[in-house]
Amino acid sequence: MQFPLERPAERQIYTISQLTREIKTILESSFPPIWIEGEISNFKKHSSGHMYFVLKDENCQLPVVMWRSHNQRLFFIPQDGMKVLAQGNLSVYERRGQYQFEIIQLQPAGIGELQIAFEQLKTKLREEGLFAEDLKKPIPRFPDKIGIVTSPTGAAIRDMVSIFGRRFPGVELILAPVRVQGEGAAEEISRAIKDLNQFGAVDLIIVGRGGGSLEDLWPFNEEVVARAIHDSRIPIISAVGHEVDFSIADLVADLRAPTPSAAAELAVPNRDELIDIVRNNMGKLDRLVRDKISYYRERVGNLENSYALRRPSDVTKQYQQRLDDLTRGLEIQYSYKLNFHKHQIENLQKQVISLSPQSILSRGYSLCFRDQDGKLVKLAKELKAGDKVRIQFYEGQAKGKIDETLPGKDFQSSEPLPEKNEG
Repeated sequence: MQFPLERPAERQIYTISQLTREIKTILESSFPPIWIEGEISNFKKHSSGHMYFVLKDENCQLPVVMWRSHNQRLFFIPQDGMKVLAQGNLSVYERRGQYQFEIIQLQPAGIGELQIAFEQLKTKLREEGLFAEDLKKPIPRFPDKIGIVTSPTGAAIRDMVSIFGRRFPGVELILAPVRVQGEGAAEEISRAIKDLNQFGAVDLIIVGRGGGSLEDLWPFNEEVVARAIHDSRIPIISAVGHEVDFSIADLVADLRAPTPSAAAELAVPNRDELIDIVRNNMGKLDRLVRDKISYYRERVGNLENSYALRRPSDVTKQYQQRLDDLTRGLEIQYSYKLNFHKHQIENLQKQVISLSPQSILSRGYSLCFRDQDGKLVKLAKELKAGDKVRIQFYEGQAKGKIDETLPGKDFQSSEPLPEKNEG
């Protein structure tokens, strides 16, 4: 049996784009903004800032997109395996013909969004070492100037000023006014910390505010504030909220105070307690001086009654006798040295006299000079017959003329020539 073919004019033919747009229109108009719950999987954040992931339960999964304009308001970073509640709209991605969920709001299921953001940032900064104890700077014992980063109209600044005035009125306070909650507060707090460091004339900085909800205190959990505290060259006390409140700023700061009032008490000593300490020390010093005076008075009394002071003349005589002994010893040493050097001088004089020309001439020697030039004649060959000579004797001189010179070294004398003195 054959069926007749339907003529094209009698049926509607859709293009893929037309069909996808009709499905998109029907689907998106049929579902108003809804909340869904699921587990995040395949999370990716594109370089454009948009987030893409899958929400799934035990049976099904749904592609999800969260545009940058919406995810910029998130306090936490979505992660695979995290259960979340998402509000948004169903839509169709026409290019793939795939339906998806466009998220407007996203929050953790069970635990709060801010708490997750707190834990994520705490983990990140701890791994970077910003909480390390060896990085904590010591708090000065007696600061002259203290910078305070807080709201100028809050109760925190009034409480701190009151406590400073009562405990240590001499300290100078420098207020860096900032907003402590709301949008832009974290940036103002960070900028104030940097300004006080650049100013440099403060010894200590207190950063904080009074109590409030987690949302109110959130600026002190921002990364920009944590890094400003970490980079500060000046020691910082964090004083955020009440004693039960705990912030990222508390973990990074050099010291945590449970409240702003407690921070003021930790920052400066109590003047009255210092006065008591000074008075106690003065009393101890007075007793110590009195004890020393008594001790030395007793020693002086013992010396007054000692043998040396009772018989001063005897002690003087002992030292006089000792002085005489030393004097005699010096005189003997002096006399010995004097005689020794005197004998040395006499011996040297005798040697000088014995080696003088006159002494040699006195033993029968003479000196012969050639008359024409006055030169001393040492060798016979320096003369020739007919030369006139002058002869020097021990006493007097004689002149003559050479008849003949004889060669050789013959010399006859009852007394040898003196040896040359090498000294």
